Amino acid sequence: MIGIFGGSGFYSLLDNAETTIRETPFGAPSSPITLGTIGRQEVAFIARHGVHHEYPPHKIPYKANLYAFRELGVSRVIAPAAVGSLKREIAPGTFVIPDQFVNFASRDDTFFNEVPVTHVSSADPYCPELRKLLAGMANLLNLPVRDGGTVVVINGPRFASRAESTFYQSLGDVINMTQYPEVMLAREMEMCYASVCLVTDYDVGIKDNDSIMPVSAQEVAEGFKQNSEKLKRLILDCIPNVPAARVCNCKNSLENARFS
Repeated sequence: MIGIFGGSGFYSLLDNAETTIRETPFGAPSSPITLGTIGRQEVAFIARHGVHHEYPPHKIPYKANLYAFRELGVSRVIAPAAVGSLKREIAPGTFVIPDQFVNFASRDDTFFNEVPVTHVSSADPYCPELRKLLAGMANLLNLPVRDGGTVVVINGPRFASRAESTFYQSLGDVINMTQYPEVMLAREMEMCYASVCLVTDYDVGIKDNDSIMPVSAQEVAEGFKQNSEKLKRLILDCIPNVPAARVCNCKNSLENARFS
């Protein structure tokens, strides 16, 4: 089964959809889980911010979301996300398939708070198999895509100051509030995880451009809306092409992670 995080507009992707309500040891997920199919592929969907966008980034129940997916048999996660650009050459409307993150968010970010002490590698946090599939399909669809890049994750819900944004440019390519701890919790569950980051705006600290105004929530929402059909098409075309067998190392992420 493939899990998808996103907004409520993604419900229309699923055939034969039904909804289930799950409870986990970490509370309820951020929305009821919609189960359905895309082609012959079983898919589970969670609205990351809630059905009515009631969860700000720092309040999303990330652990409940990933735990619920795992209980349902999800082994791969595709995670669309809105991001701001930290580089002039990465224009709004670009799809970025990240391979790295830098985290500045302060959140509960592990399932392993008890014995046995577990240290999961985050050297290569995003699944190379899913990333290759997403980038390749974006090229086939003639979408503007950047294969690879670093997401700087901030806590939110506020946007960065100009000084912070200028600093973040030295660390990454795009900026976001939800990629962490989502990506690492998936890795702790030995799931494959890849994100499709849609650039909605330039972040405010890009140098040598006094015309860049502070980003607003309305601007982010509008930028996402303008490209949502392209994003849906990308995911819809990718899912039937996901191979049955996982040949990446994501399924082995807990090997050698514990002290014997």
